[in-house]
Amino acid sequence: MPEVVAVGEALVEIMRRGAGVPLEVVGEFVGPYASGAPAIFADQVARLGHRVAFVGAVGQDAFGRIIIDRLEADGVMTTELVAMPHLSTGVAFITYRKDGSREFIFHMGNAASGALPTVPEMYLARAQWLHICGSTLAASSRMRDVCYKAVEDAHRLGCDVSFDPNLRPELLMGGLEEFRALCEPVLARAALVLPGATELAALTGEDDPQAGAEKLLDRGARIVAVKLGPDGCLLCTPEQSLRLPPYPVEVVDPTGAGDCFAAGVVCGLLEGLPLEEIGRLANACGALAATEQGPMEGAKFRADVEAFIRQQEARQ
Repeated sequence: MPEVVAVGEALVEIMRRGAGVPLEVVGEFVGPYASGAPAIFADQVARLGHRVAFVGAVGQDAFGRIIIDRLEADGVMTTELVAMPHLSTGVAFITYRKDGSREFIFHMGNAASGALPTVPEMYLARAQWLHICGSTLAASSRMRDVCYKAVEDAHRLGCDVSFDPNLRPELLMGGLEEFRALCEPVLARAALVLPGATELAALTGEDDPQAGAEKLLDRGARIVAVKLGPDGCLLCTPEQSLRLPPYPVEVVDPTGAGDCFAAGVVCGLLEGLPLEEIGRLANACGALAATEQGPMEGAKFRADVEAFIRQQEARQ
């Protein structure tokens, strides 16, 4: 049985070659790369040495095989990753603007990824963590309903919920009000919340990360891990608050870095690590994820992550 269950979209990502090329003009793309926020998270958990199951759907096509082969090669349990015979695998097209921001076009909710299977209760009865992403909630009503049911089942069965609100404006028609409404049923049950600074402000109305984290703790979260990008991270519990600086790397592709960071936090909690060590592990996973082209390509194995941390600490 898995220690961690991740549920949501599995898709491939196809990206512009170089920055500053709009999606609406003729130009070159690179890929396909295995992707999907919860799938990236699951792959990083497996590479860090923990048992993780992924619940999702792909098409019976070449893109689906890319995803299944990658996850299985890294040890992710894929029994509940269903290959749908009459739907194609989800796709995300992405371009980076020159200021570093991103633009997505998603083919997800109406693709195989939208045919999300129900999370087996036998997984949740034995697992310690269920991981949910905001991108999944925004993709389709079917995906949202599956996630909400899984959260309630996890709560009933004693499985903690981790929630990464990863805001994707391209998936939202109603703006921030819709975002908050979509997140609410998961936030109400989440023991761990993993927002970026923008998402934290959207959810709490607080521009200061410390104040926003405290609001989520007051709502019942046991730990809030705020991703602050070039400013590192902020980890807050009811007893302790800790800021950790980032590990400097040459950024090649930051997509997926937040998912790898989240995996580092969950694995650190599984291992009972002190808060500072959890932050170092998560920061290292996030930093390394940004050093490779492709959203899942930067997920590193445990030995590589630990070697990177030792190298960085020796330089300080």
